[in-house]
Amino acid sequence: MGPEGAANIIFRKEIMSAEDPDKLRKEKVEEYKEKFANPYVAAAYGYVDAVIEPGETRSMIIHALEISAQKDVNIPKKKHGIPPF
Repeated sequence: MGPEGAANIIFRKEIMSAEDPDKLRKEKVEEYKEKFANPYVAAAYGYVDAVIEPGETRSMIIHALEISAQKDVNIPKKKHGIPPF
């Protein structure tokens, strides 16, 4: 959902009761964009590993797939077997 839709839902009562709903809607959309709809807020909470430019997307995906292709999965043997009864 985009910032416009989210702001319309979150601030619905305030917008509907305002004298100038269109002006308040625009203000609330901008407020929502500043507080929530940017990658830096998510990065501050640890939800983002990296912020990359759109032109770097292909090379980042290729790099991730190359690393994944070389991954060696080592599943440990069972530490304990089933004990006799």
